[in-house]
Amino acid sequence: MSKQLLCTITFVSVCLIWGTTWMAMEIAVETIPPITATGLRFLISAPLLIAVTLLMKKALLFPKGKRKFMVAVAVFYFAIPFTLMILGEQYISSGLASIIFANMPIAVLAVSMVSLSLRLSAHQFFGLGMAVIALCLILSGELEMGDSNDNAGILALVSAVLIHAVMYVLTQKYAKGIHVLTYNALPSGIAALLLLVVGLFMEQPDAHYFTAESMYAVVYLGLVASVIGIVAYFSLNQMTAPFTASLCFLIFPVVALLLDAWINDNHLSELSQQLLLPLLIGIVIAKVPQLPTWLVSRSNK
Repeated sequence: MSKQLLCTITFVSVCLIWGTTWMAMEIAVETIPPITATGLRFLISAPLLIAVTLLMKKALLFPKGKRKFMVAVAVFYFAIPFTLMILGEQYISSGLASIIFANMPIAVLAVSMVSLSLRLSAHQFFGLGMAVIALCLILSGELEMGDSNDNAGILALVSAVLIHAVMYVLTQKYAKGIHVLTYNALPSGIAALLLLVVGLFMEQPDAHYFTAESMYAVVYLGLVASVIGIVAYFSLNQMTAPFTASLCFLIFPVVALLLDAWINDNHLSELSQQLLLPLLIGIVIAKVPQLPTWLVSRSNK
């Protein structure tokens, strides 16, 4: 198999896995409380990630001096944001949830500007502004058509995005160079234990009410999304430029929207559908570190 074909298959796989993850979370939380569902997800994925980490002969523990940060990753990268994601899907559609999360690159840029004094070029500011305005218009339009519970769902998803963005920036600052498997294996296991204990007391889950569909969805999240998805995205980053890999953030919301329309007959308003294009274009422009030479030369004429 050629490298180009392997790269294409991996890219498509990541987009499909990320796109279907949102529907799986929606199905899981139908009968399983959100904290418990997220804990079960990581309880499935953590042992497999630990096994893969050992198989690839990577470290399980963070380097000395950074092990407190490993606990922070468990809580603020895994436990809280992933619970907020699935909690939000109790109130808003999986398609809308995916659109919000697709703005992760924009959130990372914004946080980097504040905490790392990252300097953006003019076109990146333009893309950042375009994406933020388009997202705000989409959310305001969908809120007008929904009910008051939608506010809680959107707040949960936006909070998850912001927490993830902050953790990404802190990782770049304090834990850069840690292998992706090391970063995911033990922290997700710690998160699983924390969530299951908290869920036991706060949600008092009754397994008799868990449907087979919800359990299958949790298994999908644990096995496919949290293990295969991570390994596939890591492999994609190894095979392509970071910008190419980040294009997955533009494709997976489309997959999620199509799946939501097909299964649940949920559709965004006509205005929101029209705003998707400037939203995605804004994300692309903001992510491009430098405009193509031919475009710059044309604009200078």
